[in-house]
Amino acid sequence: MLSVSMLSADFGRLNEEIEKVNSSAADWFHLDIMDGLFVPNLSFGFPVVKIIAAKAKKPLDVHLMIEHPEKYIDAFHAAGAHYLSVHYEACRHLHRTLQHIRATGMKAGVALNPHTPVSLLEDIMHETDFVLLMSVNPGFGGQALIPHSLQKIKALKELIRNEKAAALIEVDGGINLLNAAQLYAAGADILVAGHAVFSSPAPQETIEKLKSYNLALL
Repeated sequence: MLSVSMLSADFGRLNEEIEKVNSSAADWFHLDIMDGLFVPNLSFGFPVVKIIAAKAKKPLDVHLMIEHPEKYIDAFHAAGAHYLSVHYEACRHLHRTLQHIRATGMKAGVALNPHTPVSLLEDIMHETDFVLLMSVNPGFGGQALIPHSLQKIKALKELIRNEKAAALIEVDGGINLLNAAQLYAAGADILVAGHAVFSSPAPQETIEKLKSYNLALL
C-alpha cells in the first residue's frame, strides 16, 4: 500500500494536489500534524484536515507528531481521520490512548522515532492496528532514509509474528523509487511517500511504480 504525504504538496494549489492523489493508485492520504514542540517544525491543523477530508476520495492517515496527542483524538476523528497514529515517545499512557482511538472507530497506530527500539511494543502489540516506523528524524520532508531502518522493519516483522499479532508495518521518510523494493522486501506493508511523488514530473506514474515494487514480490 502507498500513503501519499501531503506535507510535500503545493498548498497554493491544494485542490489540484488532492485531485492528483484521488485519481491515482494511492491508497491513503498521509497527513503529518506537527506542533513545533514534539518536533522542530509546524505543519497544519484542523482547518486543513477538514478541507482535505471533504475532498478526499481515499482514507485519511493522520500522523500526530505532537505533545499530549490523547487530548485531540476525538477532534481528529470529527475532522475526518480514519487512521490515527501517536508517538510512543509522546504518550505516558499508551495503552489507554490506543483504546481511545479504537473506541472512536478509527484504526490505531503507534509511531516510533529512529532511536526507539521496536521491542518496547511487545506489551501493546495486540492493541495497535499498525506501527509507523520513522525512517528519518521526524519534522521535515525530503530527508534521506536512515539505512538501519531496514533492520528495524525486519525486527518488527519478527515481533509481530512471534506475538501472533495482526499489525501492519508503515514506513515514513526518505522513500523513493530507489529504495521502495528493499523496504517492501524487509517486511513493510505501507510506504509513505511525499517528496518523491510531488517532485516528480509525473506524480501518478511515480505512485504506480512505487506500488508495483510490492506487487513484484507477490
